[in-house]
Amino acid sequence: MLTPDEARSLNERFDTASTAEILRWAWERFGPRAAIGTSFQGAGLVMMDLARKEGLQFPVFTLDTNLLFPETYELKRRLEEHFGLRIEGLQPEVSLQQQEEAQGPALWKTNPDLCCTIRKVIPLQGRLADLDCWITGLRRQQSDTRSGIGILEVYVFDEASGRDILKLNPMANWSREAVWAHLKENGIPYNPLHDRGYRSIGCQPCTVPSAGGENERAGRWTGFNKVECGIHTFMSKKANFQI
Repeated sequence: MLTPDEARSLNERFDTASTAEILRWAWERFGPRAAIGTSFQGAGLVMMDLARKEGLQFPVFTLDTNLLFPETYELKRRLEEHFGLRIEGLQPEVSLQQQEEAQGPALWKTNPDLCCTIRKVIPLQGRLADLDCWITGLRRQQSDTRSGIGILEVYVFDEASGRDILKLNPMANWSREAVWAHLKENGIPYNPLHDRGYRSIGCQPCTVPSAGGENERAGRWTGFNKVECGIHTFMSKKANFQI
């Protein structure tokens, strides 16, 4: 893993580097121990396209909560065909029926944080246990909670064992406009719900269209004081690695 000085130096370099250059570095350093996690938002699709064009064979995974829109499942199929790769769907160990029996019906309405933990965070933890580098499509423009992200961040994954994980956000500097220009110029399949006013798309029960003037994640968990599902907040940044 990186030293604090290496992390700060790389982050400074990456802040002006191209996304393709950052992805090449990750592949040369980690190979298949680095993987792209995507929920099929625009930035993740751009990153998959850039990786493919560079010949970088990163594993790609998504969190399949069993509550996604039909359009999202169809998009997954189309992307696998378009890019010629398999996108691993991480499934929760708990079925929706088991969750209802244990927690009551429609947990996302009564305790969305717990629902996200069961259906997203725990499956992600299992996948990250096999990785050294988690590559995300986070962008600073998406929301206030993401405005201060670094391109390269080091997190404590398992405090007991002292295991760390590198989180790489190669799309951090991209604007929404640049993302969509790339998608359309390169003919990359995207979720048709975006054309119906959905700016950020997650689980069907927790996602609604949002007004263009709101932040991109305004349509998620409406009615709750919640802006993140937990997958980007369950780990803490490693001491002395603050960028």
